[in-house]
Amino acid sequence: MVLHTSPYSSAFLQCLTSLSWGFIFPCYWLLDRLLASCVATSLEKRRRSQDPCSFVTLYVLVSTPLYLLLLLASLPFALLGFLLWAPLQAARHPYLYTHRRPNKHQAEQGGAASLADWRPQGRSFCFGSANVCLLPDSLARFNNLSETQRRACEVGKRIRNGASRPQIKIYIDSPTNTSISAVSFSSLVTGFPRTSSLDQRPDNTAESEPLTECPVHNASADCPIHTASADCPIPTAGDDCPIHPTGDQSSSDCPVHVAGGEKTPECPLHTAGAHNSSDCPVHTTVAQNSPDCSMHASGVQISISAPDPDPPEAETGNHQGEGDAESLTGGVPSNNTLSHRTSMFKKHSGRKRRQGDDGIDHEISAFFPANLDFLCLQEVFDHRATSRLRRQLHHYFPYILSDVGRYAWKDCCSRFKFLNSGVMLVSRYPILDAHYECYPNGRGEDALAAKGVLFVKVQVGTSHQEQRVVGYLTCTHLHAIEGDAAVRCEQLDLLLEWGTDFRKATSRPSEEKGLEDQVAFDVVLGDLNFDNCSSEDKLEQQHSLFTQYKDPCRLGPGEDKPWALGTLLDTSGLYDEEVSSPESLQKVMENEEGRKEYLVFPTNKNQCPNQKGRKIPLKGNGRRIDYILYSEAVQQDWKVDIEEFGFITQLAGLTDHLSVAMRLAVSTGEEEP
Repeated sequence: MVLHTSPYSSAFLQCLTSLSWGFIFPCYWLLDRLLASCVATSLEKRRRSQDPCSFVTLYVLVSTPLYLLLLLASLPFALLGFLLWAPLQAARHPYLYTHRRPNKHQAEQGGAASLADWRPQGRSFCFGSANVCLLPDSLARFNNLSETQRRACEVGKRIRNGASRPQIKIYIDSPTNTSISAVSFSSLVTGFPRTSSLDQRPDNTAESEPLTECPVHNASADCPIHTASADCPIPTAGDDCPIHPTGDQSSSDCPVHVAGGEKTPECPLHTAGAHNSSDCPVHTTVAQNSPDCSMHASGVQISISAPDPDPPEAETGNHQGEGDAESLTGGVPSNNTLSHRTSMFKKHSGRKRRQGDDGIDHEISAFFPANLDFLCLQEVFDHRATSRLRRQLHHYFPYILSDVGRYAWKDCCSRFKFLNSGVMLVSRYPILDAHYECYPNGRGEDALAAKGVLFVKVQVGTSHQEQRVVGYLTCTHLHAIEGDAAVRCEQLDLLLEWGTDFRKATSRPSEEKGLEDQVAFDVVLGDLNFDNCSSEDKLEQQHSLFTQYKDPCRLGPGEDKPWALGTLLDTSGLYDEEVSSPESLQKVMENEEGRKEYLVFPTNKNQCPNQKGRKIPLKGNGRRIDYILYSEAVQQDWKVDIEEFGFITQLAGLTDHLSVAMRLAVSTGEEEP
C-alpha cells in the first residue's frame, strides 16, 4: 500500500479545495462564534457570578447581532464555495500521513524508536488512548469545554512533555539476570528540571545552575542534583539533605530519612552508613548488600540520564514526508517503564504502583508514560485544531496519521458527512501500511461524522534472519448514542471482519527479501462508548471481540477488576478546584469518595437520584469506555505479557475523559544466541 502524504493526488485539486474552503470559512467561523456566544461553560458562569460588573453580558448583546449580520452577508460566498468543495471530497484521500525527520537538537531529546536487531528476550511497547474532544468550539461547549484551538496546543504540549521525560536505567550485571530495569525518577536526572505535568519541557536541557522547578532544590548551595561537578551528577560527599536544609534528618514525614536512619555510601541520596527504613523510596527492609536489593546488588550499575539517542540513521526510502523546521526527535532505545509519580519525595504509602492479584502493575498517574510508543486520539474533529495538535506532537512523534475519514458524500446513497472520523494515530515507529473504513450504520447526530476504524501496520524491529518484526494497531471510535447497543455490536462485527482482511492483505512477504513478517502484537485502541458494568450495555459486554482480544481491566462480562477505573468524567465538575490540575485530579481519583463525585458511574433505569440530583452508583469505579485490548496469540511460540496499565490525568481541564496507557512485553521464547 502507498501512504498518502497529501490530501489529494493532484496539486490542482488541492488548490481548488483551498479556494473553496476560503469561501466557506468566514461563514463557518461566524456561525461557530454565534452559537458559542449562546452556550456558556460552568467556568464562564462562575466568573460572571463572581464579577457582577463584568462586561461579558454587554459583549454578548453587542456581538450577537454583529455576528448574525456578517453571517448573512457571507452566506452567498459560502454557498458558492460549498458547491465547489463538496464534489472534490470524492477524490480526497481518507487520511494524511506526515513524517518529520529529526534535527540534531531534537535527536538528543529522543523520539523515533530504534529498529535494531530483534533479540529473543524481546522488547516492551507502550500504548496510549485519549479522547480529547477537539470539536468546533460551539459543539465542544455542550461538553462544558471551550477554546478548542488553545486546548489543542495545550494537549499536544502536555502529551510530549510527559512522553519525553528522561528516566533512570538500572543495569544489573549478574550471571543470572541480564535484563534492564528502568525507573522514571526524572527528578533525579542531572541537567533536567522536574517539570510539572502542565509545563512545556524547555528546549535547553543542559543547564547546570539551580532550576526553580527542582523538587529538592533550596537556597543551599550544596544541592545534590545541581552541582558544578561534571563527573558525578549526585555527589556522595556532604551532609546537606535536599529535604532538610537545616540538617534535621530525623523527621517522620520524610520518605528518605527517618528517625534513627543513617546514610549509606552507595546510595545517591544517603552518603554514609546503612539504611534499612521501609519508608525510603530506594531502600527496603532488606539490607543494602542483599541480593534482593536492586540498588545495592553485586554488579549493579546505575545510569542517571535521559534516554541515550541511537547513532543517527539515514532516512529509509520507504516514506518521504515534507520536512520543516518543526522536525521530530531522533532515535532512542526501547523504553521500559510506564510512568512516574507526581513527586518521588512524597510519601509513597498512598501513591505507589500497585500490583493486583493477576500480577498486573496498575496506577493512576499525572503524566503520560515516559517514551510512549503509540497514541490513539479520538474526537480530533476541528481542522485547525488538528493542525495545531499535529505540530506539537511532531516534536516527539515522527510518524502521524491525521485527518482520518471523509467528508460530504462517498456515493449517492451515503449520508452527508460534516465531520471526519476524529481519529488520529501518532507513532515512534515507522508506519508501513494504513487503511480506513467508515461505519455505514451511524444514526442521529452521530451519522454527521464519518466515524470508522483505522488499521495500521508498523515496523518495530528486524529479526536475525532479516525478517521484519511488525505490529498491528486498530484505532476506532464507536457510535455514541445511548440505547443503540445493536449499532455498536454491528460496528464491532465490521471491525473484526475488516481487521482480518487488512492483516491478510498486508501479510504478504516483502518484495526485497521474500520473507514473511513476524507479528509482535495486535492491539485495539479507542473510545468504544460502552462500559463493562452498565446493565444497558450487556449486549456489547458479551461481544466476540473480547474472545479474540483481552481486556486487562476485565474479569468477565459485567465485571471489572477491583482496580479498574472509569474514564468518563462528570462534565459539570471539570473546572472545580479539586480537579483543576493533573496532580489534583490524580489525588481525587485515588480516593473512593472523590471518584464518586467526579466520575460518571454505571446506572440502572430504575434507580432514584441522590441528594445531589445524581443517580446512585450501581457498581464499579465509574464508566470505563476507553479501551486498550491486545491479542495473546499473534506469532507462534511468541509470548505477549502485559506489564503495566495506567490511568492518566495529565489532560485535566482539557477534556472530559481520562486517558489510558498499557505496556506490553513481547518475547520469542528462545534463548539468547
